[in-house]
Amino acid sequence: MKETQTLTASDLRCWSCGAAAGRAHFCPCCGKIQPLPPDTDYFAFFDLPRRLGLDERALEASYHELSWRLHPDRFAQASEAERRLSLDRSAQLNDAFRTLRDPVRRVEYLLWLAGRRREGEARQQAPPELLEEVFALNETLEELRQARHAGGEAAAEASLRRQLEAEQQKLETLLAAVDAELAEAAAAWDRALDSGAAAEPLLDRLNEILNRRSYLRNLVENIRQEMAAD
Repeated sequence: MKETQTLTASDLRCWSCGAAAGRAHFCPCCGKIQPLPPDTDYFAFFDLPRRLGLDERALEASYHELSWRLHPDRFAQASEAERRLSLDRSAQLNDAFRTLRDPVRRVEYLLWLAGRRREGEARQQAPPELLEEVFALNETLEELRQARHAGGEAAAEASLRRQLEAEQQKLETLLAAVDAELAEAAAAWDRALDSGAAAEPLLDRLNEILNRRSYLRNLVENIRQEMAAD
């Protein structure tokens, strides 16, 4: 069986002039827009390593520069193939920027690249210490729905609302703590990469934190929606 050869950056040539183009968006010799290799991820799109700590100002500056250079209006007189590349690349640019600019989505994307998380996956993992409290919260939410539907006493409904407001404040405090934990785990990932230590075990930790975060965030959102209902 013939072995499949993986193309390196030095193997990639400009489709127009044949010069070495590497993984650049544009040929360094003739300036023509280049097709990106199929294995180009969002980090590579911005010529970044797979780190979780990014210079967000530099990322935004790079985004604006590429947005200007890749804009379809600049290819109005180009060939159909170049116009298509411009449209595809502009869409990729926006997706990559939206993902990498957000620290949480950045972690989710890294886990997806590592095969630890499906796209759009959000396993809701309840913190064990909150199980009883979540049960009580759901009961309070249901009581509020019933009181609103039955048109009961305003004082009873107001009391339920105060309970939910207090619970929302507590959950938001817990969510902030989980966000801090996620930031520390992300920093630990970068430190492991810098030191050459094994970073793979940190992926499970990052995934577990994301699952807890998703659960808490949904609880907070449920309370907000119920409090905003007429």
